[in-house]
Amino acid sequence: MSEALIWLREIGLSGLLDIAVMSLLIYTVLLWTRRSRAAWVLTGILIIGAVYLLARQFGLELTAAIFEKFFAVILIALVVIFQGELRSFFEQLALWSLRRRWRSAPDAPQHAQATLLASVAFELARGRVGAIVVLQGRQPLGAHLNGGAALDGALSEPLLYSIFDPHSAGHDGAVIVSGEQVSRFGVHLPLSKNEAALKRGGTRHAAALGLSEVTDALCLVVSEERGEVSIARNGELRPVADLDTLVAALERFYEEVSPPPERRRLSRRLRSNWRLKLGSVGMAAVLWLVVVYGGRPTYRSFTVPVQLAPPDAPFAVSEVEPAEVAVTLRGPFTAFFFVNKERVRVLLSAKPRAGAQRLPVTADALDYPKDLVLEGIAPQVVTVKLKRR
Repeated sequence: MSEALIWLREIGLSGLLDIAVMSLLIYTVLLWTRRSRAAWVLTGILIIGAVYLLARQFGLELTAAIFEKFFAVILIALVVIFQGELRSFFEQLALWSLRRRWRSAPDAPQHAQATLLASVAFELARGRVGAIVVLQGRQPLGAHLNGGAALDGALSEPLLYSIFDPHSAGHDGAVIVSGEQVSRFGVHLPLSKNEAALKRGGTRHAAALGLSEVTDALCLVVSEERGEVSIARNGELRPVADLDTLVAALERFYEEVSPPPERRRLSRRLRSNWRLKLGSVGMAAVLWLVVVYGGRPTYRSFTVPVQLAPPDAPFAVSEVEPAEVAVTLRGPFTAFFFVNKERVRVLLSAKPRAGAQRLPVTADALDYPKDLVLEGIAPQVVTVKLKRR
């Protein structure tokens, strides 16, 4: 039987299902962190975890103890720092099956809609008229929007021009486009604090980037100061050089959030973000091995040299028989990852008299990691001979 089949039998059906569920959760979290500030923090946590494991492996007890004490503090600090991002994440998770998904009608002219939006954006840019147009993705936006007025009007060039007219009451806010409808206008968006990404951008760019950091929406921004058109999506802000480039970007967005039926096939779903998915499965498998398989009772034997405390003068050790004993320890599989063989030792004390002595090898004479359980010692008696110097 091949090694792969042995491992499959060891994992079992419940283990495979366990890994599949955990892979989905990890993939969801990784997708979320890619669009938020949490990506850098997650990297930092992984580095801290690696340092902790190395400290355990090399017996750095002080370093390992300090990391263990501060893990709970770090968790509380993360909840406080990222409370907004965590709220958004759990909202999306809770509304996974109930959310309003944006979908074009089967015969919706996506190219025509993308061309319309691109033409309006560059026309506003030529007139140095600022604007923000938000194209809703698959995730709900309600929790991140403030103010504005409901409209529910058909998307058209005259409607957009009238909304963003400098004399209009709602021209400073954002327009929300859901499908082929303008659902709201004059809306205020959350502002991004990513100064590196904003560069020379103003308040409109900060608002567009801020919404793109917490949702999968695409934000179209027109700068009235520089007459430039930019796109904010997935926490990234980039300028668009010409109309054709913008049309292509909008079409890619439409196809991603509402693909045609013939493209919604399993093979295409599996190929998208395949590196992230493969990494999620690998992380879930490692977690299963460490937490589940690693928690199973494991027995391991060590051949340990017998050490004798220096006898009082004028005696010296002439012989120890046997010179080694076999020590069997029991504990979780993961506990043996950090066991240094040098830390397992037998230390005996002989009475100060010449001749042979039979010394029992008991648990008190054995030094081993305290998170393991002693199962047996063989042999349990060692013969020691002392002689006068």
